Amino acid sequence: MAGVLTATASSVGVCGRLLALPRPLSAKIPICSFLSSSKCYSSMGWNSLQRRTTVLPSRKLVIRAARTESKGVSLGFRAPDFELPEPLTGKVWTLDDFEPYPALLVMFICNHCPFVKHLKKDIVKLSNFYMKKGLAVIAISSNSVTTHPQDGPDFMAEDAKIFNYPFPYLYDESQDVARSFGAVCTPEFFLFKKDGRRPFELVYHGQFDDSRPSNNVPVTGRDLSLAIDRVLSGQPVSSIQKPSVGCSIKWNPELKI
Repeated sequence: MAGVLTATASSVGVCGRLLALPRPLSAKIPICSFLSSSKCYSSMGWNSLQRRTTVLPSRKLVIRAARTESKGVSLGFRAPDFELPEPLTGKVWTLDDFEPYPALLVMFICNHCPFVKHLKKDIVKLSNFYMKKGLAVIAISSNSVTTHPQDGPDFMAEDAKIFNYPFPYLYDESQDVARSFGAVCTPEFFLFKKDGRRPFELVYHGQFDDSRPSNNVPVTGRDLSLAIDRVLSGQPVSSIQKPSVGCSIKWNPELKI
């Protein structure tokens, strides 16, 4: 179960929810409970009825993490068609572009999520390594820019440059592609294999590894790497898979889910 932190604040913007005491805030503001930077500060004021400066009592906030696990997608699931733009280049990518490859890794990520930030550099290393061995890789951001403008296309392009993504980083503005894949969190990994002319079939839908931003476990990419190794060598992938854990996908409040 996610931990509960107490902080003093007025507003923050990562992933999760803020509840103000003694009464709850009406707005839902994202944050992650494990961030050391999640401390905020109340203001100091002047009481005109007194002759001295008084520090006003700080408001107490209870911070609850919004941790979500990947689930609900069965192995053997066929990769759905998509047509998505890449903000960095303007190119539009489809599933057919990856037809010649023996395997396809689809990652749902975003810019702001601490779970993604924790793995970004290692995701790039893993992708570079396996793309040389024939793996096709794409990343998709489906977060609502209404609630999280920092995940919008301009910032996606900037992120792709900063981290030198070797894979296309695609923008799912309508969020239809996330729904068609059954994606619910970031990061979330879908590894598909392809036998000849048959459609891509899901063989792995699990975690990168056991590392989380708060548990001090080194990032290795062990779970995902093992699955990719087996796919590229023509061996079956174990059906025993630990789910990926991350921030929930931020659905557009203006759209019906």
